Amino acid sequence: MLIKLHDLYFKPFISEKEIGTIVKNMVDAIAEDLGDEMPVFVGVLNGSFMFVSDFVKKYPKSCEVTFIKLASYEGVKSTEDIQRLIGLTQDLTDRTVVVLEDIIDSGNTLEEVHRIFRNENVKNLIIATLFYKPEAYAKDFKLHYVGKEIPNKFIVGYGLDYNGLGRDLPAIYQLKTTQYMINIVLFGPPGAGKGTQAEFLKEKYDLVHISTGDVFRCNIKNETALGMLAKSYMDKGALVPDQVTIDMLNKEVEKNTDANGFIFDGFPRTDAQAKALDNLMDSKDSQINAMVALEVDDEVLVQRLLKRGETSGRADDADEGIIRNRIKEYYNKTAILKDYYSEQNKYFGVDGVGSIEAITERLSNVLDKL
Repeated sequence: MLIKLHDLYFKPFISEKEIGTIVKNMVDAIAEDLGDEMPVFVGVLNGSFMFVSDFVKKYPKSCEVTFIKLASYEGVKSTEDIQRLIGLTQDLTDRTVVVLEDIIDSGNTLEEVHRIFRNENVKNLIIATLFYKPEAYAKDFKLHYVGKEIPNKFIVGYGLDYNGLGRDLPAIYQLKTTQYMINIVLFGPPGAGKGTQAEFLKEKYDLVHISTGDVFRCNIKNETALGMLAKSYMDKGALVPDQVTIDMLNKEVEKNTDANGFIFDGFPRTDAQAKALDNLMDSKDSQINAMVALEVDDEVLVQRLLKRGETSGRADDADEGIIRNRIKEYYNKTAILKDYYSEQNKYFGVDGVGSIEAITERLSNVLDKL
């Protein structure tokens, strides 16, 4: 789940269990390489205190531990100005020194570390970092041990902070760059008034409404590459592959990168599609916040659609048998999705009976809590 530190939101990135595995692997590698030699482990404060503590507790042989304190971060940006707040306090002549860093990104702090040890006459200077951002690294110093390479995004937890907060978190969280985006999957059986409500929600919350049917028709009409690909399957009576649909949705999302969020209408329909949509939103540094389903009694739906059929001109609104089959098909498909989103505590059923205004208010109550 997301956490909020000061004014920013962060999403889960590396679990406590995975961190433990990474630290243990580093311990095993360094212990094997150093053999019976007694090293001096030097932690770089403040960020490395958790890492150093866990590391030396797992280290199987005798060792010494000391700390230096440097500061280079303001907010979420690494600065060029490195302040040395606490330096070395012991003689390290002819000793093997292993610097334990929490994270190496630009390399500015590492440059200061090398400057500190330049006149200490150490036997070996070894650099071991828990996390490493290769995209950000701009120095030539060798990194002897790297726990895990990560993208160039700001992280907190396990000793790392954002303006003082987050060091106490046992796991690692990554800055969510789409800070306030709300994305919902809107469902409702035929006749539930989903289209009407989507328009109200779109206007009220300034969301982008993505109707899969509209997207398909637009792509086919404009003869886009994806539209023609989808049409080739449809002309053969075959199902359009999920990846084609996801690629279409991706292009719609890309057109609206500054949106407050999206209403997905008509997709997903299956468990596999729901997972694909989750992956798509995760790639945009976002997520599906809720599946909101309008719930209406079958008999009410039948009467609504029959009445609509008097003016809509749609054959499938005029035949009660067809209507009941459409409703049955809806429930068969959405039952799986209800379970999928319920497991994530993201399913919200909303009473779809009453005036348009009353139903809109019920939906708004759900979105306001999100």
